[in-house]
Amino acid sequence: MSLFKAASTVSLLTLASRITGLARELLIAATFGASALTDAFNVAFRIPNLFRRLFAEGAFSQAFVPVLATVKEQQGEEATRQLVDRVATVLAWVLLAVSVLGVLVSPLLVWLMAAGLRKMEAGGAFDAAVVMTRWMFPYIACMSLVALAAGVLNTWKRFAVPAATPVLLNVAMIAAAWLGAPWFRALGIEPIYALAAGVMVGGLLQLGVQIPALRRLGLLPRIGLSWAAVRAAWADAGTQRVLKLMAPALLGVSVAQLSLLINTQIASHLAPGSVSWLSYADRLMEFPVALLGVALGVVLMPQLAAAKAANDAARYSAMLDWGLRLVVLLAVPCAIALLTFAVPLVAVLYHYGAFTPRDVQMTSWALMGWGAGLLGIVAVKVLAPGYYASQDIRTPVRIAIVVLVFTQLLNLVLVPQLQHAALALSIGIGALVNAGWLLLGLLRRGSYRPLPGWGVFALQVTAAAALLTVFLMWAASAWDWTRLQAQPWLRIGLLAALVAGAAGIYLGAVWAAGLRFRQFLRR
Repeated sequence: MSLFKAASTVSLLTLASRITGLARELLIAATFGASALTDAFNVAFRIPNLFRRLFAEGAFSQAFVPVLATVKEQQGEEATRQLVDRVATVLAWVLLAVSVLGVLVSPLLVWLMAAGLRKMEAGGAFDAAVVMTRWMFPYIACMSLVALAAGVLNTWKRFAVPAATPVLLNVAMIAAAWLGAPWFRALGIEPIYALAAGVMVGGLLQLGVQIPALRRLGLLPRIGLSWAAVRAAWADAGTQRVLKLMAPALLGVSVAQLSLLINTQIASHLAPGSVSWLSYADRLMEFPVALLGVALGVVLMPQLAAAKAANDAARYSAMLDWGLRLVVLLAVPCAIALLTFAVPLVAVLYHYGAFTPRDVQMTSWALMGWGAGLLGIVAVKVLAPGYYASQDIRTPVRIAIVVLVFTQLLNLVLVPQLQHAALALSIGIGALVNAGWLLLGLLRRGSYRPLPGWGVFALQVTAAAALLTVFLMWAASAWDWTRLQAQPWLRIGLLAALVAGAAGIYLGAVWAAGLRFRQFLRR
């Protein structure tokens, strides 16, 4: 399977995930709006998600996939099966302990994440967040085991199941909001709790679909249940290598999640609804990040690790070059859209039911903050695997620590003026700094050697981006997007036509400037 075909497969399935995720957010926004209780749910959902990113998609994946790819390349499939069994054994028992502890200390976790919810006690926001955190905390165990399965499947170039899995969480939460909330209300239970139940059902479904895919490869982990099996798994050289790499990776991911925790804490002290506005904007920002950055990172990580294990420096550098050109080609127009077309996007997607015109404006400001740094956010997803594939996790960690300090200094300056929107803007600016630093490091060590043609490519993209900016600025101001709420189908059709027109203008412009898309297919 070519890199482009693999990335396209992951991207299309991720698109399905993001579309169902957007449908989920639209239904939640229309049903619950932006209130103290939606803030409580978003805080409670962020807590297991924070730990999931620490242990699953973050530190564990960054450490496990390079080791797995190296063992597969150098020692064969039997040694790889043994590594999977032993890592799964250690992971399962650690997750059990973490889940129990998380349920017990949920009040402390909520207070650390969003102490400002105590000011909203008229709606019981803090207590509701504690209850929902307890319901949802075991979600981290499901998702960490899903991450292990995804690492195995991606290393064997079976990208479809891991990429499609998140759809199940969205479907479960849609069912919870649509069917569960009215049922809870009829039973006299706060309807927002239905969303927490939906999260746990979604986590179990995501874990369940991994089993047949792993069994077909003969790689379904055998988790040791005895103390002797756990000790043997812990002492295994491969497990120790993963754990050794996880230590700096955990620090690096912790830095990113600490930034999110601080920002959520700050948002909880701003106007009620601030946490929700940021969450709704984050959902839109995640579309291009997932379709471009996450898809490329998922595909490139095992391939870069295999190239490093085979000492194929030319293939390693060429894959990075291919990924970065795709990032620039596709992330630049997405960033322009978030900056210039935020109000139409938010109005068409969220402005229904309990979601007010004020919510539209506030969410749009947050979305523009994300747009300012979108190129950096996506680029980091490609550049960081360039270090992880070499089993160098310390360098990205050092950079991330400096960027965290820089981001919070920006918050001190920007939050008094821009309120919640400053929190998104500061992370975006920090991501640009992070990406630039990672790129400079790869260039200095000679790991990445840009192929010819970058100057012309940059001019082609810049010219097309300028035309796109003019078109989207006109489209954003030509209609009153919130007043069109009374004509929802007209508003939806208008947005679809303008987005299609914008894509045609941009892609047509880069093609007219001499860029040939076939070069990406050949790579």
